[in-house]
Amino acid sequence: MTGNDSFIPVERIEQLIILIRGQKVMLDSDLARIYGVSTARLNQQVKRNLDRFPQDFMFQLTRSEFANLMLQIATSSSGYGGRRKLPYAFTEHGAIMLASVLNSPVAVRASLQVVRAFVRLRELLASNQELARKLAALEQRVVGHDEHIQSLFEAIRRLMAPPHTDRRRIGFHVRERRARYGRNAVTESDV
Repeated sequence: MTGNDSFIPVERIEQLIILIRGQKVMLDSDLARIYGVSTARLNQQVKRNLDRFPQDFMFQLTRSEFANLMLQIATSSSGYGGRRKLPYAFTEHGAIMLASVLNSPVAVRASLQVVRAFVRLRELLASNQELARKLAALEQRVVGHDEHIQSLFEAIRRLMAPPHTDRRRIGFHVRERRARYGRNAVTESDV
């Protein structure tokens, strides 16, 4: 890597990558700034080369998506010098294709940094998914342990409970004799 192709920090470009329609994209105005051209020039070059930008490379935001985006990133309204047209969103492949359409040394160098930013985000996402998978596995193991610990506590409680007292005592008892022979039955204590 030479000093010339690292003029835009990858971290700065990563902050410009947003999630729209479930895809990681960059807006035309952000890419124009990175590639060193105006947004109008960038969009003009895209319109001249539409066959290079299929739907999976680029799409235009809807009004509701743009309104939602304006709220999230505090973009100025169209009445005060803001955008008057709906922005285009470029996927990783579309951002790379822009460099070939713009065909300037700045665009080529900047596209390398854009690619690095997308790759780094993909790696971060993959590592987060691996971490989430490991966390879920650990959680399952703990849940299993909780059930076993709970059954141990229940067994200990059963052992600590007093013995069942409804059992019939062995031997001859006075109450039984009186119940069997009546209240006037003579017992050993009467003799």
